[in-house]
Amino acid sequence: MADPHRSGATPWLALLVGGLIVALAVLGYFLYSSAGRMEPKLPAAINVDITVPKAPPLPDAPRLPDAPIPVPK
Repeated sequence: MADPHRSGATPWLALLVGGLIVALAVLGYFLYSSAGRMEPKLPAAINVDITVPKAPPLPDAPRLPDAPIPVPK
């Protein structure tokens, strides 16, 4: 017969996993709902100065060869 007083790790593991799921659900709710939102202070103006040197001119393309002269038949 089975021992009715046998204790295992399954209830403790279920309690631990259940607590972890509840903690993640609460954390996800607060992050998703932005309950503790902190607005970052943005600067009044942003001045960006980008100076790019002018690219050198490209060389001329090679000249196409002349078309071949057809040979009479």
